[in-house]
Amino acid sequence: MLRILKHMKPHTGAIILIIALLFVQAISDLSLPDYMAKIINIGIQQEGIEGAVPKVIRKAELDKITLFMDDADKDTVMSSYRLLEADKLDDKSLSDYKKKYPLISDAPLYELEDLTEEALQKLNDIMGKPILVVSAIGKFGLSSLTGGTAMPALPPGVDPYALIAMLPAEQKSIILTKMDERFASMPSSIVTQSAPLYIKAEYDAIGIDTAKAQLSYIMKAGVNMLLVALVSMAAAVIVGYLGARVAASVSSSLRAAVFGRVVDFSSAEMDRFSTASLITRTTNDVQQIQMLIMMLFRIVIYAPILGIGGVIKVLNTDTNMSWIIMLAVGIISVIVLLLFVFAIPLFKKVQGKIDKLNLVTREALTGLSVIRAFSKQKHEEARFDAVNRDLTRINLFVNRMLGLMMPVMMLMMNAIAILIVWTGAHQIDLGNMQVGSMMAFIQYSMQIIMAFLMISIVSIMVPRASVSIGRIDEVLGTETSVKDPEAPMTPPAAVGSVEFKDVAFKYPDAEDYVLCNISFKAEPGRTTAIVGGTGSGKSTLINLIPRFFDVTEGQILLDGLDIRRMSMHELRERIGYVPQKGVLFSGTIGTNLRYGREDASEQDLAEAASTAQALDFISDRPEGFDSEISQGGTNVSGGQKQRLSIARALVKKPGIYIFDDTFSALDFKTDAALRKALAAKTGGATILIVAQRIGTIMNADKIVVLDEGEIVGIGRHEELMKDCEVYRQIALSQLSPEELSR
Repeated sequence: MLRILKHMKPHTGAIILIIALLFVQAISDLSLPDYMAKIINIGIQQEGIEGAVPKVIRKAELDKITLFMDDADKDTVMSSYRLLEADKLDDKSLSDYKKKYPLISDAPLYELEDLTEEALQKLNDIMGKPILVVSAIGKFGLSSLTGGTAMPALPPGVDPYALIAMLPAEQKSIILTKMDERFASMPSSIVTQSAPLYIKAEYDAIGIDTAKAQLSYIMKAGVNMLLVALVSMAAAVIVGYLGARVAASVSSSLRAAVFGRVVDFSSAEMDRFSTASLITRTTNDVQQIQMLIMMLFRIVIYAPILGIGGVIKVLNTDTNMSWIIMLAVGIISVIVLLLFVFAIPLFKKVQGKIDKLNLVTREALTGLSVIRAFSKQKHEEARFDAVNRDLTRINLFVNRMLGLMMPVMMLMMNAIAILIVWTGAHQIDLGNMQVGSMMAFIQYSMQIIMAFLMISIVSIMVPRASVSIGRIDEVLGTETSVKDPEAPMTPPAAVGSVEFKDVAFKYPDAEDYVLCNISFKAEPGRTTAIVGGTGSGKSTLINLIPRFFDVTEGQILLDGLDIRRMSMHELRERIGYVPQKGVLFSGTIGTNLRYGREDASEQDLAEAASTAQALDFISDRPEGFDSEISQGGTNVSGGQKQRLSIARALVKKPGIYIFDDTFSALDFKTDAALRKALAAKTGGATILIVAQRIGTIMNADKIVVLDEGEIVGIGRHEELMKDCEVYRQIALSQLSPEELSR
């Protein structure tokens, strides 16, 4: 995971913004159950009345309530209310008074003055219990003060509150103490639920429209809930947008980095990583990381915030059901652990199988003509089917585990919901909880379980992405064995002479040398040919010049300077290389010919094509140099592809030409014409030719004969026919003595 974060450093600013927005989204999501609970508890059950503090109350009722307070609490309450007496109001104020409170007549009222949250909370703690006492006396008489003990009936017309007011201070103190003892064992939710019933009755007696107030509260809470939901939605949309951009940018950077590193690889590194594996690492592995980064912002970071926030909310609720959450979290943790144990070891295998599938597919598509020619379609289908079934089997196992996880989690969620309802019903029956609080608890529980569910889903993706980032870092961490020197040098004169001095070479990790004791010099204005039997090391030798590999021993000098002391760009700019297998890129003939020299004119293209004997078939096409070349040059023949490759090197006009068995796909007539044209056009350039045909190199100025990696002869054709047995055998196997003597 840390290796993935390393690649995300350039996007630190966007990541910080995303995390901030995730906190906003989580806070918003965690607020919604609170609003729902308030709508049910206060808006519906308490009919829109919050707490135990009446905003308006008749003087006679407030006097009753204050009887059951100590002096300090009474002073606090009385200082928070303003007394309104009808007989002391002017005409306008009296009119407003009767309009607001139509049923009160001329009785004095108290209006609450301080409506701040802090003041209301303080009064709520003071007035809740006295209001319940007054309500209980109204229903059950004075016996409610003595714990249900029967009290003698009061004479008709005797006010119980007046009687209590006349009691000595000591007896009132005893009553208050007993009242506190009874309330100590009573859940606070009973006070919260019961006091609003008294306040509603008081409002009805005054003439306040409680139905309108209730609707107003529900509408206000609903609007707030909608606004919070919109904030959550906006945060989620912005997080999704920014997360997608960061993920796409990181994956783009990774693909560019992998491709850039692969382009710099020498042939040794290309042999270490197969082409199919490099394609998989650049595409599938990068895609796995991109998907994880998107999940990282939307789930990995968000889920813990939501889960921890949900746990905090649950612990702060006035319930005894926190053990249910702990039970759910424990079971989910076991499920996630089992997924890790069974699924993670398979992810490396999955990526390896994808490599294998890519390899088999690539080979089948590349060699389709050979497969058809040998009627091996069934064999290749069986080969592909075996790899495909192997990958399918592993993927099916992983996907079945993921598919099983979702219904198990949903079963868990529903079971937890049933357990909460069953337990919560008992709590509601005992007065320990309100219906809205239970529903909010269910919502928080679902949020916590969903957070763990999201984490469990990502826990499957993290190991797979970790495997992918490991495979990518393996490419990025591989240093090419062929490097530029720290202080590159340039030959004093760009003549173009190439000299091998005691060169020996063996492939990396190989024990035997492929080339030994190679020493010769290719001079400007002359053609040096390299010939030998199959496997004698001809192509290996020629590939050492552009540093596709570095020599193991000895030196290769370009104009007297060791090529390892030159920058590779400088070295390869001086070389026009035509590989053994002609390679063309998708585009046009013109773009292919300009590959080594982008500023080449149409005249340069025409001259190079004419020299390469390619101008005739180019001119036959309606679009000429603008004719399309398909991927891999599949819409031209092998000979045409070879001639276009030669023309591409000629357009570059380098000082050194390397033809690695380039003329093998040409017929004898075209071969002869091309070599004649080359001799006229290449001028003073150094030409090195690797060839199988003796006819191609008979007229070379110098012929180097290789046998089993060593030079067994150097000279002109006539000299080698006399002195070199290997050369003579090769020549006689291809041409008659009469042809060789011409």
